[in-house]
Amino acid sequence: MKAAVLYKDNDIRFEDVAVPVPGAHEVLVQVKKSGLCGSDIPRVLHGGAHSYPIILGHEFSGIITATGDFVTTRKEGDRIACAPLIPNMSAPESIMGNYALGKGYSFVGSRRPGGWAEYVAIPANNAVLLPDSISYTQGAFFEPLTVSLHALNSMNFKGGSKVAITGMGTIGLLALQAVKALGAIQTTVFDIDDSRLLTAAEYGADLCLNTKDTDFLTKAIAFSGGSGFDVCLETGGVPFTEILCLQAAAPKGFVMFIGTPHVPVILQPEIFELINRKELLVSGSWMNYSAPFPGREWELAAHLFSRGLIQIDKLIDRDIPLAAAADAVNDLAIPGKVQGKILFSC
Repeated sequence: MKAAVLYKDNDIRFEDVAVPVPGAHEVLVQVKKSGLCGSDIPRVLHGGAHSYPIILGHEFSGIITATGDFVTTRKEGDRIACAPLIPNMSAPESIMGNYALGKGYSFVGSRRPGGWAEYVAIPANNAVLLPDSISYTQGAFFEPLTVSLHALNSMNFKGGSKVAITGMGTIGLLALQAVKALGAIQTTVFDIDDSRLLTAAEYGADLCLNTKDTDFLTKAIAFSGGSGFDVCLETGGVPFTEILCLQAAAPKGFVMFIGTPHVPVILQPEIFELINRKELLVSGSWMNYSAPFPGREWELAAHLFSRGLIQIDKLIDRDIPLAAAADAVNDLAIPGKVQGKILFSC
């Protein structure tokens, strides 16, 4: 089979590799659509891969073409999306249903071969069934959508909330649509890119603010009714937006950090004190799993897609053959050239 294999930084080779043989509890998946995730960028450009050579790709969908001897829950012909975490089920956290928090896990497309290939073997428990109404392209978005849904699930998100979201990348735009589908009565979004804000408006954001504008926070607080937002979701993973969420939250508000920071975040006393003075609930969200594995997030993703409540067309930068993976990675190194998700047709 053909696969896009990473050998070192910015060195992806489209080459022949052996078709994997599924283990007794695994299924063989013919990959249809596979995404390039933001978390793949440090793997392909900044030495972030666990080993070399490696086939990346953890956001993918496909069809099962073979099953292992002990597989009873899946069959040939099933259309699936991959839930890539392979928990260490003996870890104390996993026993309690917090699978992503346990030590010793594996991960499809990171610690073992992933979906940048024509075929991949994954545990049967990681194959999430796709309803017939859901396309393979939508299936490749299950993983990033469930990242947003896990954050909302972790904070017991309720309808009727006024919500602010920082960062209108893939996760932010999916989170926007998710909170609207789950009953948010007002949504305000922040970014530095007007084109992303335009997409957010088209996807239903009530107020879109560019944080380069000097009075953006004043406008946001006024729009909220003067007190701030019940829920602030941080998806950018940068200090400015992490601090912004503390500033924009209403008294007794909930601040949820989803984005992964890559530089130090320094809170001056007057900023940290906002947590005290407003009695904020501040939490973080990691991955996208709950009990029973892989979790209700994945069921909800299917529900939202099936009812047309999540749109993805404007989240896709390009859908290209897997053979063009190296060119796509080259574009990642050019700031601003990639605007959205890159999908590979495998």
